[in-house]
Amino acid sequence: MTPKTLLVVYHTMTGGTEQMAHAAAEGARGESGVVVRLLRAPQAQPEDVLGADGYVFATPENLAAMAGMMKDFFDRCYYAALDRVNGRPYALLVCAGSDGQNAARQVERIATGWRLRGVAPALIVCTHAQTPEDIARQKQIGSADLAQCRELGAALAAGLALGVY
Repeated sequence: MTPKTLLVVYHTMTGGTEQMAHAAAEGARGESGVVVRLLRAPQAQPEDVLGADGYVFATPENLAAMAGMMKDFFDRCYYAALDRVNGRPYALLVCAGSDGQNAARQVERIATGWRLRGVAPALIVCTHAQTPEDIARQKQIGSADLAQCRELGAALAAGLALGVY
């Protein structure tokens, strides 16, 4: 059987989203029959999107929106993948300072345009960083939140391996 590919695309500035993306990838790597590709948003290209069977998108919330580098990723890949990835599963991770809902909505709208299938509600981890100093400092995501990221990655990979998605 040909292995399935799970593409994890993320952006980070203060490390929180990177920790979450790595945890999801780690969880997914525990599933045999699934190859996990972990790419920073600037490195991810349309051929990476087209070559994957499922996706995890991970973005920080910046100014109540998805990170600009994630938007850049979607801008560069959107039309090349349009109508070529229909029905593929995805999950979303958001590292938020406030609530993360708008960043999640933005990514979900793009995923809807790609006709992707969400397999879980967006997993939003709120750091409550509200001062300029807290916003700029390196983040440390808690073990319980990272465990949820690992579980989400594992569940998506299991669904790919079993042919559920």
